[in-house]
Amino acid sequence: MQALFSHLVFWHWFGLAVILGILDVVLGANFFFVWCGLSAVVVGIIMLIIPLSWEFQFLIFGLGIMTSLIAWRKYVKTHARTSDQPYLNQRAQQYIGRVFTLEEPIIDGRGKVKVDDSVWRVEGKDMPAGSKVQVINVDGVVLKVKKGD
Repeated sequence: MQALFSHLVFWHWFGLAVILGILDVVLGANFFFVWCGLSAVVVGIIMLIIPLSWEFQFLIFGLGIMTSLIAWRKYVKTHARTSDQPYLNQRAQQYIGRVFTLEEPIIDGRGKVKVDDSVWRVEGKDMPAGSKVQVINVDGVVLKVKKGD
């Protein structure tokens, strides 16, 4: 195995970069393999200038991956995109503030309400069926409600 690694040259790293880029596209890895490929390109460029032992090549490759991933993570945190629909995939959060009619009465703090095409469990003060309730919070799949207006 050591004999295999001792014959690494620059074009091996460039080939690895291409393979990692293709893997990122095929697997949808959200740029993870792109940063690994970028690190491989850096090692390939260094190998064009100065021949290094395979140990140093892998050391630079690993450090390059860690550096690029940390830099990307910091960039994403500071340049976070805001969405015009922040609760798009959080269905229950979309119901906060809305008023619904109780399908089943709230007894001992629990009841059910029909929301569009589904029935949700609710928690709040005891109320009879048909009462208007307003969603004030969400706890998992349970809507926290108060008497509606």
